[in-house]
Amino acid sequence: MTHTPTVPTLEHAFDVVVRLGPLADHGRTRAGHRRVIPIIGGQVTGGLDAEILPGGADWQVVRDDGAIEVDGRYTARTPGGELIYLQVAGVRTGPPQVLAALLAGDDVSPDRYYFRTVITIETDAAALAHLEHAVFVASCVRDADAVRYAAYRVT
Repeated sequence: MTHTPTVPTLEHAFDVVVRLGPLADHGRTRAGHRRVIPIIGGQVTGGLDAEILPGGADWQVVRDDGAIEVDGRYTARTPGGELIYLQVAGVRTGPPQVLAALLAGDDVSPDRYYFRTVITIETDAAALAHLEHAVFVASCVRDADAVRYAAYRVT
C-alpha cells in the first residue's frame, strides 16, 4: 500500500518579542564572522504566555555572502513558574545596504529582507509538553533593540 504524505499547514501558535543588548562583534573566528547579541528580556504572548528571562543570546555567524545564520537560545518563565527553553535557528538575508541599515538600528520594513526561523522547545511542565512534540516556524522582524516574531505550528 502506498500512502501520500499529508500537506502541512500552519497554525498561529504564539508571538514573541525578544529584547536585545548591545552586539559583541568577535570578528573572524574558525566558524566565520562571529557576533553575539545578549538577550535581556522579552515576552511570549498569544497562546503561550511567558516572560523571557535575561541570560540567553543569539550566537550569529555572518556568512561571506552577508547572510546571517541565527542561533538564539533563551529561557522563558510562565506566570505559574514553569520554565521553557527555546532554541531558534534560521537565516536573515537581504541586499547589503538593507543588512547594513538593520545593523545600524534603522527602521527597515520586513518586506525588504528575509528573516525566517525554526523554533524548538523544551520544558518539564506537563501542561506544556505538547510544545515539545511540534515543529514551529516563524516570520521575524528585526527592530533596533528587539526581534519580534510570529510562531506557527506546522501541522
